[in-house]
This record gives sequence, C-alpha cells and structure tokens, in this order.
Amino acid sequence: MRRMRSAAAGVVQRIRVRPGPRYWRALMSAVAAVGLFLGALTALPGAAQAAGSLPCDIYGAANTPCVAAHSTVRALFSSYNGPLYQVTRASDGATADIGLLSQGGYANAAQQDTFCGDSTCAITRVYDQTSRHNDLNPGPAGTAGGADRGADAAELSVTAGGHKAYGIWISPGVGYRSDGAASGVAVNGQAEGAYMVASGTHVGSDCCFDYGNAESTPADTGNGHMDAVSIATTCYFAPCTGSGPWVEADMENGMFQGDNGSNTANTGNNSSYVTAMLKNNGQTMYALKGGDSQTGGLRTQWDGALPTRAGYRPMQQEGGIILGTGGDNSNRNMGSFFEGVMVSGYPTDAAENAVQANIVSVGYSGETNVPNGPQGTITGPGGQCVDVAADDTGVNGTAVQLWNCQSYAEDQYWTHHANGSLSTIGRCLDINGNGTANGTQVELWDCNGVGGQEWKQQSDGSLLNPQSGRCLDSPDGATGNGTRLRIWDCNGAAAQKFALH
Repeated sequence: MRRMRSAAAGVVQRIRVRPGPRYWRALMSAVAAVGLFLGALTALPGAAQAAGSLPCDIYGAANTPCVAAHSTVRALFSSYNGPLYQVTRASDGATADIGLLSQGGYANAAQQDTFCGDSTCAITRVYDQTSRHNDLNPGPAGTAGGADRGADAAELSVTAGGHKAYGIWISPGVGYRSDGAASGVAVNGQAEGAYMVASGTHVGSDCCFDYGNAESTPADTGNGHMDAVSIATTCYFAPCTGSGPWVEADMENGMFQGDNGSNTANTGNNSSYVTAMLKNNGQTMYALKGGDSQTGGLRTQWDGALPTRAGYRPMQQEGGIILGTGGDNSNRNMGSFFEGVMVSGYPTDAAENAVQANIVSVGYSGETNVPNGPQGTITGPGGQCVDVAADDTGVNGTAVQLWNCQSYAEDQYWTHHANGSLSTIGRCLDINGNGTANGTQVELWDCNGVGGQEWKQQSDGSLLNPQSGRCLDSPDGATGNGTRLRIWDCNGAAAQKFALH
C-alpha cells in the first residue's frame, strides 16, 4: 500500500487559529486512508469479518460505492443479511433462496443441501446485495450463443471462512445477465471499477468468461460498448507472455492486456483462486490487476492508456451486467466464480489493496478445477468416460457415448440418486423411448422417474436397467471416442463393465 501523507502536515506554530474547511477536508482524508490501512492489516486469514471491513464497505468509504455485488459464498457488505442466490429443484420446479449464516457472514450451504436433497438443483438467480437489485438470471439467446442455463448448484463445493460454500461452475451454455441496463452501472464513458474472485485452473481460451459491464441487449454493438474483467487463456492480441491464464479486459471486439491489446508484461496467474481487477476512467486510461486470492497482494498488469482504435476513447458502455458469457452471449468458455462487485468511479489503489487483503482473509480453499460435489465419473471399456455429446450443452435426446476422460468436462460427472437414476447437467441417463429391446440406444432426457432411467450397479461391474433386464453396453466392446452406448443382454463381457467413481 502506498504511504499517505496528510496535507495538514507542516510546521507547528504556537498560534491559536480556527481550522478552516481545507484543514478539515485534509484531516478526514488522512483518517480515511488510515482506516483503509488498518483494515488491510487486521484482515488476517480465518479472522471473523469485522463491521466495515468487507469489500463494498471499503469501496464505499473511498467514495467509489458498489452498484452491483454478487456472490454465492458470502456477504460483501457488513450490513447485508439477505439472500445470496436462488436454486430451483429439478424434481418439482420448487425454488429456495439461499441466505447467510449471520449478517455480514457466509452462505448457509446446509440450507441448499437440505432443500435439494437427492434431487439436483440449478442456480437460477444471483442476487445483487446493493439496494439497486441488479440481480442476475440465466441469460437469453444472443447473436453469438443460445439461451443460457443455470449452473448445477452443487458442482463446486469450497471452504470459505471455515464454512462450506458453493461457487458457480461455468461451462459452455451456462451464463447470467441483468435484465437490460442495470441501475447505476457506468454508461457512455463514465468511470467504473470491477473485480471478481475466479479460478486460474478452470479456464479456457474460447469466448467468454467475463464479469462486468456489457451491452444492454445480447448483441455486439461495437468497440467500447463493454467493460468487463476476464480471466482466460485467450491471447487475442499477440504476442503474449507464457500460456496464461491472463487477467484481461473485454472491451468488446478484443480481450485487452495493454493499450492496443498486447502487453508482454502480463505474465498471467494460474493459482487456484485469482483476484481479477479492472478499472477504467472511461476516457483515456484503464488498469488491470491480478492476485492470488489465498495469499499476498495485487500485481499491476497494466496501468495506462485505453486503446487508440476507434470506439474506446471515450468508452461507450451500455450498463448491462454479464457473468460467464460475452456481451453477445458468447457462452462457449468455462470458469469458476465465487464473488464480484462493480463500483461507480475510479477506485484508488489503497481501496483495491484493502479489498485484496479482505479477500485473502476469507481463507478460500478447495479444488476449483473439477466438479467436486456429489458427482463422480463413470468409466467404461478402455477406461473411457461416459460422456454426453455436444460439450456440456446437452438437451433432451442428446447421445450418451464414450469419450476420453477430461477433468473439466461437466457432462462426464454423474450423480447416482437414491431412486437409481444417474444425472448430469440437469438431465438423466435414459433409454430412448423408455425401450427394453436389445440395441436400444441411451440418451440424455429430463429426469421423470420412468423405468428407463433406473440403473443398478451389479457385483460383476455392470449397470443393470431392471425394467428391461438388460445392461448398459458398448457395441462389440468398442472404446473409441464417440461410441454410442446402448442396452444389451447382460453377459459379463468387458463391454459391460462400468465403474462409478
């Protein structure tokens, strides 16, 4: 943190005078700076969250108030005691708001676990903790991507503040958006800042894992119409240093690391938890910072000019908010999201340093690069994984197949429920047409409790469907990528060995 020198410092004279307005302004500025400094010093890992110490309290004290604050993990205001997010249960469509263990505290994950029970739940709303109610819902179809679905609510279990909590596992087809332009968010060249805590291990190079300012409708309306922070392995403007992932600015039609894109001083950050920060004065300059959310301070990756290409000076933001997608609803990337805010005005370095110290105090822990809830993989012939075609975006009728196991592939992680069903990405392993004949192929379908969705693990390693009396089978024992699975008379062959992990 930079040392702040009070403007009131000087030679002390033994003359009694009445301090003027300039004196009091300087004194209050010094007191505020000391407050931020002490907040950073007292934010020790695992410590209780003191009043006035949370990110939006810090930004507010520095005259850059939060206009949006989203997290499934914790409160971002010390005064907040409302819901963090909403889940929708697949079995009956019922919803529940997941709140806090205490005011200004951490998520009540047990509330989610109890409500979702043996069903699956999707995160269908992320509540804004400011009074502006800039809530985020699964986004509509855009010019570059179909309608989004909500993330599986139990897919990313972590520890924060010593408590169990759930993050948001973003995979292709998952994303959230405000309803049009959000209240108070920067437009038409106004200054703003944003940060998110994400993962440096669950990342990709496609477009776009973003959080921040975007078009008010899901369409690319030109350069400078976005101002979102991103972490990805996207080297949009070569050359780049290393292989990333890098904290970048998505300002539309480019993932910028420096003035006109390339910035070889940005060396990336691949820690499990990454603090990614962006601020933009809307006229001439912007800055990017990154840090390890578990330890240490921030590293400035860029602090300089905005792009000289047309459209960025001044910026032309529209004030929409996105999470996990691009402004035109490009929803092909992946990432893990835990918390993030957007502020009005250009944040000070002191405020950003204090926010990072508070984030470190949370004590985030747990894997961020694999689904680590109740799901597990199913391995079949040749050690291949049971997989859904179409890269995590499967709809009713999508083929279920064998494919190389990939730790980040959401649709290779299945939950085995008490009723015998196996589900992934919100749907169940199903026999086409609820059929029973030899050779009937299996697919993904809405979980509906029919006999064609019941699977029982047998002692010989096979998966039996009791209704048909037949087993899950790979035709002729094939092991190649894309091998479509079916049911067949149980025969104990290697083609029918499927292990649930």
